[in-house]
Amino acid sequence: MQTVSIRPQGNPQAPAAAAAELMCSGHAACPGCVEPLTLRHILSVLGPDTVAVIPPSCMAIIAGPQPFSSLRIPVYQPTLEASAAAASGLRRALDAQGRHDTQVIVLAGDGGTYDIGFQCLSSAAERNENILYFCFDNEGYMNTGAQKSSSTPHHARTGSTPAGKTTRKKNLTEIMAAHGVPYAATATVGDLADLRRKVAKAKAMRGLRLITLLIPCLDGWGVADDGALGTARLAVASGAFPLYEVEDGQRWTLNSAPPSRPLTDYLALQRRYRQLPAHHAEALQAEVDEAWSRLAQRAAATA
Repeated sequence: MQTVSIRPQGNPQAPAAAAAELMCSGHAACPGCVEPLTLRHILSVLGPDTVAVIPPSCMAIIAGPQPFSSLRIPVYQPTLEASAAAASGLRRALDAQGRHDTQVIVLAGDGGTYDIGFQCLSSAAERNENILYFCFDNEGYMNTGAQKSSSTPHHARTGSTPAGKTTRKKNLTEIMAAHGVPYAATATVGDLADLRRKVAKAKAMRGLRLITLLIPCLDGWGVADDGALGTARLAVASGAFPLYEVEDGQRWTLNSAPPSRPLTDYLALQRRYRQLPAHHAEALQAEVDEAWSRLAQRAAATA
């Protein structure tokens, strides 16, 4: 377990304009990765009075080995399964110091959220801990060789499912909504206005808030080096990753239009779906259509 000082990183003599940028250049992300771009906008909304919990993940590599950091906010690195518990402890420690307005956030991958860290997250949701949890969802254990996670979509090929995953992707947002947490949402940097609005909305709330962010992995998905942003946008346009938000487990709001592109357009961008049999593509399209219909009904019922 590694820690850093609770004092923000960076040169105290830096000009104000530079100090406002909370993510430094020279980080260790893969060229073309949209994860640091996504985090840059998140931090610009949250501001410097923020403490981040980062478990082992791509984000831990991007943030850098302690005591060095590419972030100008305090960073605490717990074990992979303990993010929500660590954030809960930090939240209570800050509250005891009277620092109630300091945001405690988690920056975790899907492996540390959907899978290994889910028990801890579910417990924090049951207690309604006052933390803001961001799941950078690249749909697999990309940091260790692109193995499948429970976030990996149906029929996608990974290092541990070379013939294609035989089960569907877990729906984390619906699961968290079932906990009745104040806020659960999906977002992508491909729709920047929607992303920043949701971060600002979550910042103003109290209790456990979770935003799942789609992060196309260039190497793990087999996407072109300059294709991550376009892939994220096409995921929304095809309905593979609809944008929506759920408040208090009751109010469902769709933030993206009905699918306007066939799912095959989205699949064609990714090596992990290369040579996908036609009947599997049709089954995936049916899954997307069914999921969108269910979301639309819930949104209409709680409008």
